[in-house]
Amino acid sequence: MKIVSWNVNGYRAILGKGFQKWFHAQDADVIGLQEVKAHKEAVDPKAIEYDGYECFWHAAKKPGYSGTAVWTRVKPVSYQEGFGNPKFDDEGRTQILEFKDFYLLNCYFPNSQDERARLPYKLEFCEEVLKFCVKAQKAGKGVIVQGDLNVAHTELDIKNAKSNVDSPGFYIEERNWMTEFLKHGMRDVFRERHPGETGLYTWWSYRANARANNTGWRIDYHVVSSNLVERVKGVDHQRSVFGSDHCPVWIELK
Repeated sequence: MKIVSWNVNGYRAILGKGFQKWFHAQDADVIGLQEVKAHKEAVDPKAIEYDGYECFWHAAKKPGYSGTAVWTRVKPVSYQEGFGNPKFDDEGRTQILEFKDFYLLNCYFPNSQDERARLPYKLEFCEEVLKFCVKAQKAGKGVIVQGDLNVAHTELDIKNAKSNVDSPGFYIEERNWMTEFLKHGMRDVFRERHPGETGLYTWWSYRANARANNTGWRIDYHVVSSNLVERVKGVDHQRSVFGSDHCPVWIELK
């Protein structure tokens, strides 16, 4: 089962950058997007319909902001939007697809913003994710959290660590939360398979030729519960795919 995730920084914008050709080339079972920035009704229906796939679209109430979307050709057992907390659900941040033996959470984590303006909000969202993952594992179900987590966990995951200690996405509070998350049966399988390697980024600023110079951050993940790790056949980034300030990431299960 191949699962792909991509923060597209605007679905209508990415359509003009070869997205549909990319979509078909994936031959993926599930494709989840973050930051779609549109209500479903504002998008041409022909640009949403893909043969063999069912689409779930979770827009933010605020037009042109946030939002997530998932296409799946494996029918889920159940589907829900968010955790039942309007504070987060109104921003279209989480889709939960239940499959036979695992949950897939397609998530767009909040940006903590300059001067930690939205850090409490983000950490509260993070705790909702953690709580869900712990409960699922206790019930004997696997969990995959995919998407833009908006945090570079360690200095390996960012080009210029020292100059970014007070930057959103690299605040010690959110990095500490990520460490705690990984103590609750969740595994950063990409990092485990690339221990000590630098330069493996998924997001680059549009400024100062950041992508050309690979001045980036690794903030897009597939975090997998321990009971699924042995099924992970492959996990990687598609750093050669352009169209957004993020690149797609994928995981494949046996």
